Amino acid sequence: MSAAVLDIQGLSVSYATEAGPLKALRDVDLEVAEGKIIGIVGESGCGKSTLISAIIRLLAPNAQIVQGVVNFKGSDLLGLSNEQMRALRGDEISMVFQDPMTSLNPTLTIGRQMSDVQHRSSANRSEKNARSVMMLERVGIPDPKTQLKRYPHHLSGGMRQRVAIAMALMAEPSLLIADEPTTALDATLEVQIIHRLKDLQREFGCSILFISHHLGVIAELCDEVLVMYAGEVVESGCLREVFKEPKHPYTRMLLECDPARIKEPTRELPVIEGSLPNLVNLPDGCIFRERCSFAVARCGVERPVLHGDGHRAACHLLDHLQETSP
Repeated sequence: MSAAVLDIQGLSVSYATEAGPLKALRDVDLEVAEGKIIGIVGESGCGKSTLISAIIRLLAPNAQIVQGVVNFKGSDLLGLSNEQMRALRGDEISMVFQDPMTSLNPTLTIGRQMSDVQHRSSANRSEKNARSVMMLERVGIPDPKTQLKRYPHHLSGGMRQRVAIAMALMAEPSLLIADEPTTALDATLEVQIIHRLKDLQREFGCSILFISHHLGVIAELCDEVLVMYAGEVVESGCLREVFKEPKHPYTRMLLECDPARIKEPTRELPVIEGSLPNLVNLPDGCIFRERCSFAVARCGVERPVLHGDGHRAACHLLDHLQETSP
């Protein structure tokens, strides 16, 4: 069993609003083992972005960490000072953001930006440039020496995202957080970026926390997956088990909505009926009850907890669902 690089236990985060505290995350557990790629999937509003913001301690001013522990290589990040967190960001924990069009500074050359992220290094400018060229080569950018002199607008979206990945891996971090890094790219570039990221993960040996709403990307890249809904983890486990034998109704519905599973031409895409619950005034019982066709009386009064060995789900009807699995 690999050691855990990141171990989150019971993390809850709320946002102060005029209507009251909005409970964005509730009792989230997450473990990222050394050298593993963990995927987090869920529809918009499930808490993915809040989770990664809490990990790197860059939450909005109206956010409050209500409870929980975020252990990174044995240290609780929530107990570190701002100076200690700044020392970790970029070196031990790096991040690739969602939009390659805006994650790079448009007024600085690629070379200047790649040199700037090495500000903690004692190397001189020529050594930093040499390392920048090497990293651009590793992410598959042709003629890297020339690219150092160019500005972001000279590069395509896919090229810019490769630059962002190169910058994130510059310090060879222990944990790379990728926040939907392929969302703004077309399908061909998306596949290229995923394969490149997987190759780099093997080369550098870092752990990756990969956030996405794209089930195909999660299936292609990740070792394990967490399914989130309305601020809670509703299912987790080995990728193959979760995708082949989903236990939670929400996971099953998500998979059924994947366009890749549509076998015959249709004018209507499958959807999950209903909408997310009010996170200021949480409903009693199961958070997914109002949208679940399997719900029974117990689901309206008792909140289910994650249970299972390895492959876990938060549902009162696990036995029934297993019997009806396709």
